[in-house]
Amino acid sequence: MADYILETRKLSKEFKGFAAVSDVNLQVERGHIHALIGPNGAGKTTVFNLLTKFLTPTAGTILFNGKDITGEKPAQIALKGVIRSFQISAVFPNLTPLENVRLALQRSTGNSHQFWKSDRCLQKLEGRALELLDQVGLSGLAGEVTGELAYGRKRALEIATTLALEPELILLDEPTQGMGAEDVDRITSLVKRVSANRTILMVEHNLKVVSTLADRITVLQRGSILAEGPYAEVSRNPQVLEAYMGSEHV
Repeated sequence: MADYILETRKLSKEFKGFAAVSDVNLQVERGHIHALIGPNGAGKTTVFNLLTKFLTPTAGTILFNGKDITGEKPAQIALKGVIRSFQISAVFPNLTPLENVRLALQRSTGNSHQFWKSDRCLQKLEGRALELLDQVGLSGLAGEVTGELAYGRKRALEIATTLALEPELILLDEPTQGMGAEDVDRITSLVKRVSANRTILMVEHNLKVVSTLADRITVLQRGSILAEGPYAEVSRNPQVLEAYMGSEHV
């Protein structure tokens, strides 16, 4: 029997009578990369917002490690190990990559918000921060100003800060959005590398990336699940092909 780290049961969200998400039953298997795809307006980001409790479901249940987390707040969800990255890179541009990762590591020390602490108090975190930067290919840029890094490098840094929070489940929201081919390839390789012994649920428009990374795919259309399965199966589904007509072909 499959080991599901995340499940939703009849997850639904309405906005003034409009069903943005309707009866979504999602099952994310532990240790897998699971992609959530669909045409624009299919409800993908709304599902992410429901999972991380930036939105409250109108109906349905969310289970993480078999426990009901439907009623919990965003901070509680994050503390349980569900960490999300956003479409727009969320790093401190005036700090170095090393400082960004070191701040993320502070959560485990109990000094998360004590920015007035002496820099010496944070030195013990520096080794781990450098390890994480090395994992994402940024160790050679540890002392640069983050705001001056190329966009793809900033996204890699965001993944490093996500890993610093030691997530059980990583939610990646459009990790390659707005990137050129070289950066797309770099981030694709990075996601594959950091997925070892981790579970990733990702929203991604680039279907080449999806076909390369995803063990399983869920296709949304108008807020409901249209199809599920491995890429080879989903990409031949006539309903999926029709849903993508006029958009990006599967």
